[in-house]
Order: sequence, then C-alpha cells, then structure tokens
Amino acid sequence: MQNDPQHAVTPFALFPTAPPTPVVRIVVADDNPVVRAGLTALLSGHEDITVVAEAADGREAYEAASRHRPDVILLDVRMPGVDGLSVLPYLVPIAPVLMLTYSGEPETVREALRGGADGYLVHGEFTPAQLATAVRDTAQGVTHLTPTAASAVLQELRDANAHAKQAMPLPFSPTSSKVLSQLQPSVGQSSSDRSRFQLSAREAEIMNLIASGMTNQQIAAACFISEKTVKNHINRIFAKLHSTSRAEAAAKWLGTAPSSGRGVG
Repeated sequence: MQNDPQHAVTPFALFPTAPPTPVVRIVVADDNPVVRAGLTALLSGHEDITVVAEAADGREAYEAASRHRPDVILLDVRMPGVDGLSVLPYLVPIAPVLMLTYSGEPETVREALRGGADGYLVHGEFTPAQLATAVRDTAQGVTHLTPTAASAVLQELRDANAHAKQAMPLPFSPTSSKVLSQLQPSVGQSSSDRSRFQLSAREAEIMNLIASGMTNQQIAAACFISEKTVKNHINRIFAKLHSTSRAEAAAKWLGTAPSSGRGVG
C-alpha cells in the first residue's frame, strides 16, 4: 500500500515546539562607562534580554530611544548636560522607563515617579537576578521599587494622609464623655465582626486604605500593584459588602452604617 502524500505526517508535527520567548529590548543610559558596560554585559547574558543601545546622557538616551523604540529604558538620574529627570517626560511616551541610579533622595524618587517613571531601583539594593526580573516586569507594566524608593513613596502617602486627617472635622461635638461612650460601640469593628464580610487578606488591606481616604492611585502605590488590579479588588469588595460606593462600603466596614435588619454575607 502506497502512502498518500497528501496525508503524510512528519514526526515533528506530533511534537510542536514551544513559541520562542519574546526578547526584551532595552536602552541603557548612564554617564559612567564602567556602569554601562557592566549592565550591558550582565543583562545581555540572558537569552530574553538584549541591549540595543547605550547612552551617556539624556540627549543620547532620547536619540537612542527614538531610533530603536526599545521595550524598556534604564535611566540614571545624574548625568552631565541633560540629566535623567529632565529627559524623563520625553522618554515616557516612547517606552517604559526604569530608573537605575545611585540617587536615593526621597524627593528625587518622588519627582521621578511623578514624572512617569515605571519603577525606581537604587544601586546596591538589588541582585543581578532581581534586576533582570525588574526589566522583564517593567516591559509588562509591573512596577518595581527597591527599599529606599518604596520608603520615599510610603512617606509621601503618610504625609498626605496626615494632612487630610488634620483638615477633617470631627463627626460629632465633643461635649462630654457620655457622648463619646454612646458613639463607641458603633465606631470601629473588631476583626471578628468584620469576618462576616468574608474579605480576603488583600481585600481587607485595601478596604482599610479606602476607609482611610486613599485614592486608587495611592492604594496602588502603597500595595505595589496596578490601578487596574485595585479596581478589580474594589469591585469584589463592593459585591461582598453589598455596597455601591466607597462611602457606603467604608461605613459598613467601620461599623457606622445604620442597621438594615439583615446581615451582610
């Protein structure tokens, strides 16, 4: 019996190969040639990462990014001529920018993140493997902050929250201890009271931040997650608390909502 060439099957068709891993193309911008060479050698050692260009200042970084259209730009802060913070707004529309620098001053960190940087790594606070992971994640829209940068972000959130609390009027007139004692049972719930809402640990954390008055953007920065993820959590929280607004959810969470005569499951 002759084989039908139209139905011939090669052995390779039975074992399809996995699709190739996408390569992350990066531009390294640092005024120190030793640092640039070290980063290029380190990152190029990974099969899925390639350095397409190096730059010694902000102008060269912009020209390289415009020409190569990389997936990620590694950007130093202090460089001669045009520094990292000055060129940052012009790089952000081209590709995600991951700050990679020795500059860990809180205001510098905050200025970079406000300027659109997708992450901030301070030299000496990460391993080579963590750097490679940060590069891959930045290309996928995931933020990475080393401890110094994270502390700067959290301090700014604490300062903003403290300022907001100072401006908040008391929800009652503190005329006597009797008034306070009457309010005490309804203000704040124990963890056992809140367990009936069946929120996960992450949802409970986010609900506490909502109750403190934080915006989605602030919650995302505090929890190191994207705003989209925050919104997904909030949707699930609202469903579990049978709430349609942040105020209603916060009232139920804090135990200040009027009794409806039924439990919330």
